[in-house]
Amino acid sequence: MRRVLPALILLLALYLVLSRFTEVEQIVDTLRHSNPLWIALAVLVQLGWAVAVALVYRAVYRLLHMDAHVATLLPLVMASNFINIVAPSGGVGGVAIFVTDARQRGLSAGRVTLAGVLFVLFDYFSFLCILALGLGVLFRRNNLTGVELGASAFLLVVALTLAALLYLGASAPPVFERVLQWGARTVNRLVRPILRRDYLSEARAHEFALETSHGFRALRTHPRDYVVPAALSLLARVLHVLILALTFLAFKAPFTVGTVIAGYSIGMLFVIVSPTPAGLGVVEGVMTLALTSLGVGLGAATVLTLTFRALTFWLPFLYGFLVLRWLERRWQKRALEKKPP
Repeated sequence: MRRVLPALILLLALYLVLSRFTEVEQIVDTLRHSNPLWIALAVLVQLGWAVAVALVYRAVYRLLHMDAHVATLLPLVMASNFINIVAPSGGVGGVAIFVTDARQRGLSAGRVTLAGVLFVLFDYFSFLCILALGLGVLFRRNNLTGVELGASAFLLVVALTLAALLYLGASAPPVFERVLQWGARTVNRLVRPILRRDYLSEARAHEFALETSHGFRALRTHPRDYVVPAALSLLARVLHVLILALTFLAFKAPFTVGTVIAGYSIGMLFVIVSPTPAGLGVVEGVMTLALTSLGVGLGAATVLTLTFRALTFWLPFLYGFLVLRWLERRWQKRALEKKPP
């Protein structure tokens, strides 16, 4: 099974590239007409974003009384991002990368799993801060529609639900376990007529509750302990916004700070709420329309969107794949070294 999974991930990656090959060609052609210096700076900022995300994970690890160097976490961040793209599963696939590495390094799998959930929560709420500014810009320019409000409300509900579940896990573990099992039964009841089988395992929900219970007991609870990861998470989002601003500069397109924030907010909103991997095929259209409604010409909006997606989707996709292959070889080497002679 361990040999099958890497091959399956590789096939999914190839399918994703081939199915979007026309878009890749358009991106390559678009980048030829950009200012290479601004694009190079945007690439550096993208790598800086990955480092910022690794810093968020380190801060979250410390909330759970674990420690890890940024150099250790950075390749895990890159690989987990790739896994979440080719095999979207609500972030579960990406967390598996951290859990696999944790087991090899002797860390608690339950604590690392909880760290992954906490990271998602920090990421959601930092994005909601940027989104609030973006919606404010759209409202002020009379461009706010029910679509943006509905998608934003859905994201807010998801974030609050996740926060409530974490609160239950920390304050009432038995209730947390019952809620997880109830959720699994409800989902199974809804999808069983279609799939003819259970989609979620109640036993796995029980195991997850047990694994994370140890993490909850170790979790720091003083409010000041959450300032650093929250600030770093917001910094990561600001770096993403900066990439879009650099994209405008690369094509000498006029812009305002409000245009950049609003365009970024709507594009990334549909990265999160879209049913496709990282919003593929949806974000390109939605973000182009959002920029057009903000006064950017249709041709320029299309070019800017394709370039932004190249920097924030396809570039992490590429280096994430390479880093994952490197991690697999390192894990295999460690496993062989641990085997008794």
